[in-house]
Amino acid sequence: MPLSTSDQVNTTAGALVGALQGAFGKHPGYRPAHAKGTLVTGIFTPTAEAAKLSKAQHFNSPTPITVRFSNSTGIPVIPDTDPNASPRGLGIRFNLGGRKHTDIITHSTPFFPVKTGEDFLAFLGALGANAAYTGESPTPLETFLGSHPETLAFIQAPKPTAESFVGLSYFGVNAFKFVATDGTVTTIRYQVHPTVGTEVLSAEALKEKSPNFLFEELPGRLASGPVELKLVAQIAEEGDPTHDATVHWPESRKIVELGTLKLEELEQEPKNSEDQKYIIYDPVPRVDGVESTDDPLLDMRASIYLISGRERRAAPELQI
Repeated sequence: MPLSTSDQVNTTAGALVGALQGAFGKHPGYRPAHAKGTLVTGIFTPTAEAAKLSKAQHFNSPTPITVRFSNSTGIPVIPDTDPNASPRGLGIRFNLGGRKHTDIITHSTPFFPVKTGEDFLAFLGALGANAAYTGESPTPLETFLGSHPETLAFIQAPKPTAESFVGLSYFGVNAFKFVATDGTVTTIRYQVHPTVGTEVLSAEALKEKSPNFLFEELPGRLASGPVELKLVAQIAEEGDPTHDATVHWPESRKIVELGTLKLEELEQEPKNSEDQKYIIYDPVPRVDGVESTDDPLLDMRASIYLISGRERRAAPELQI
């Protein structure tokens, strides 16, 4: 997983890592965003339709997976009941063998706050300035949101919390290109949907839960047997934008089931924490059969994850 070939992208990515650490505190050994998480292992079994769309190895044969569920923010001890802990994150690593892998990164809303890394840096700057602002309206944040309706839409969008991590739907906001064996290209966005019925919690019900209820619920659920999630692809049509993660494709677009994520075992401590410190999920596919689109966030996010991941790995120990 290399850094971007663009110096500007890497400079902005480094600034974003610093801005996130400034917002949430610097916690050595933890991610600057989605710091609180846990790892689950299992296997992905693709459908025949997935094999038609992509020649990628994991879409043509069962593949071991390492899944990470997480809370938002860079606070390692954020309560699961805190509204800022949503959207929840779901990262999926397909372990292809020979130290090779490809990843999918999703969160529990189809909305995303920005279309570029530069916009994200400006958004974080507005949030920081807002905290110290004592003047009249418009505040720095109001000024930013007034010129960035996509960020306002993300802030205002519902971000539900269910009784379990596995009771939510997750969305990959970036677009990718599937390449079939015959060279046919299909543009998609990923979605992950639950197969178990769990209640979406009201704000009042959420307040009654324990601070770690999602992380306490998952071990017991998995101890009773594997849990399945469905990986699907939303298929783009001509004219659907691929360069802007904030623009939704019409809900009428075709949905194709790609396969089943069978979650089998929660990683135990200390291995769970050690592996989370080491693993760096990669937004860029880097696998034959799945390619990046022209979405600038892919390159930016990859550099952010790598820069912060190197810092995390270099930390002598986890420090909350």
